[in-house]
Amino acid sequence: MFTKMKNIDTAFRHVRGFTMLIIAACILLSGFALYKSFSLVAGMQEKVYILANGKALEAYASDRKDNIPVEARDHVKTFHKLFFTLDPDEKVIRFNVTKALYLADDSAKRVYDDLKENDYYSGIISGNVSQTIVVDSVQVSLNDYPYHFRCYATQNIIRTTSIAHRSLITEGNLRNVSRSDNNPHGFLIERWNTIENRDLSTENRK
Repeated sequence: MFTKMKNIDTAFRHVRGFTMLIIAACILLSGFALYKSFSLVAGMQEKVYILANGKALEAYASDRKDNIPVEARDHVKTFHKLFFTLDPDEKVIRFNVTKALYLADDSAKRVYDDLKENDYYSGIISGNVSQTIVVDSVQVSLNDYPYHFRCYATQNIIRTTSIAHRSLITEGNLRNVSRSDNNPHGFLIERWNTIENRDLSTENRK
């Protein structure tokens, strides 16, 4: 009888040891699964996908300070393209200028109001004139804040009989603001003014 009790006790200890081993293995496996899950989620959060032409392209997040020169130049370039790209259509002019004015302060609005007062836009519509701009370069100084910039561009004014090419140089400051759909770069152009706007050449259209 004592032998049977001893065998039962031994069997119970074996079962208990095996059970503890299984429990420990389950805890380790669960901990490993949780660790891998959190690592995977953290890795996915670092990835950004951009939809372009129906394709998902992976982008990588980085600190804004690494991209300030690129974003600042593109902000200035975008503003000038919107402000100076004009066609003989009132809706097109209003659409482009409105988008441009989201990127600058009232210094740009004053220029727009002056041009409008002087019937500049009316002349473009009545004369069937188109105006395009090519931004040659944008220089941004990051030594001081707000950041100072200077933009060098060429205007092309297309009339029925001729195309005029003009040199355009402007400057201003860039201040950080919140990003939005209307201002994706998060900059605002301040104290914008034109340094030079002169004729370069004129060619007759065939």
